[in-house]
Amino acid sequence: MSTVAPLDLAALDTLLSDDEKAVRASVRQLCTERIDPFVAEWFEQGTIPGIRDLAKELGSLGVLGMHLEGYGCAGMTATEYGVACLELEATDSGIRSLVSVQGSLAMFAIWKWGSEEHKQQWLPAMAEGTAIGCFGLTEPDHGSDPGSMRTTARRHGEDWILDGQKMWITNAPVADVAVVWAQTDEGVRGFVVPTDSPGFSAPEIKHKMSLRASITGEIVLDSVRLPDSAAFPDVRGLKGPLACLNEARYGIVWGAMGAARSSLQAALSYAVERTQFDKPIAAFQLTQQKLADMSLEYTKGLLLAIHLGRLKDAGTLRPEQVSLGKLNNVREALEICRTARTILAANGISLEYPVIRHMNNLESVLTYEGTVEMHTLVVGQALTGIPAFR
Repeated sequence: MSTVAPLDLAALDTLLSDDEKAVRASVRQLCTERIDPFVAEWFEQGTIPGIRDLAKELGSLGVLGMHLEGYGCAGMTATEYGVACLELEATDSGIRSLVSVQGSLAMFAIWKWGSEEHKQQWLPAMAEGTAIGCFGLTEPDHGSDPGSMRTTARRHGEDWILDGQKMWITNAPVADVAVVWAQTDEGVRGFVVPTDSPGFSAPEIKHKMSLRASITGEIVLDSVRLPDSAAFPDVRGLKGPLACLNEARYGIVWGAMGAARSSLQAALSYAVERTQFDKPIAAFQLTQQKLADMSLEYTKGLLLAIHLGRLKDAGTLRPEQVSLGKLNNVREALEICRTARTILAANGISLEYPVIRHMNNLESVLTYEGTVEMHTLVVGQALTGIPAFR
């Protein structure tokens, strides 16, 4: 019998196709060569130097909007996109967020709800990484309840006038285009907003202790005048933004397992090399129990991600199933990182190892694009048929 792979005890690699493995290898190579040597420094600095060059490299690889069809997008499967998200987040959640916000939020919104003019104008450049997008939904006072947003869009002659503020918007300070959701007399509507529009600003948010290798900002709309053509033509209500969030949450189901794998790998290597009481700490029963539990939860989370990927490729994936995956995989990935930190002990808080970086990042991933509480209630409603959100 062949030797078992320590990071794949259940041989889940056998569930992936050759194409999926090829995507994994390509993304891992780019991360290894272009990002891994620098990402701890980026995290410490709280920025991504040369983000536009990195976006172009990611575009050249084909991962920006990779699961969308046409307009220069790669048209890959949902499972291939998931595998890419796992490898990106194994490097850093901030890098996966860059790709996810670009492809699954901004690009998907334009691809799904935009006019043909919107698609032709923005999607090819965004797929190439020569244009960066952001997605403006969350507000300072309204996160889990987007229906209470205060950003407004009112008609003024043939134009729209937008006023309001969005918060915690990935890519906003460097974006060329923002998809902004606003209250109108016709219900919630989406708008494609060039960031050079007069009255638009995106101050960067500093002093973060999580997702530091990600550029985050506000969106401030001060009487931003847009032509009628800037509005998404057909979609009304929260169906528009929630469909986009579901796309991004699916990527998180996979991405969280990347952070978990990286931390598990670091803990396993450290436990074998670190000697105490004249033997490696991997030889102690308590350490082995930690490693076994981490491996078990990683295996279950990855298996769930693969299964949901197959459902999405079959066109049968439901939003509550995405909530199930996001709730489980982020929660368990965070626990894996915390346990890995205990194995590394004091070294576990050093940026010389990836563990504390992943651990801090996942504290944000745990609550963005749906908090633990909201996804718990989504699952609870699916189980009981009774909504308990209010």
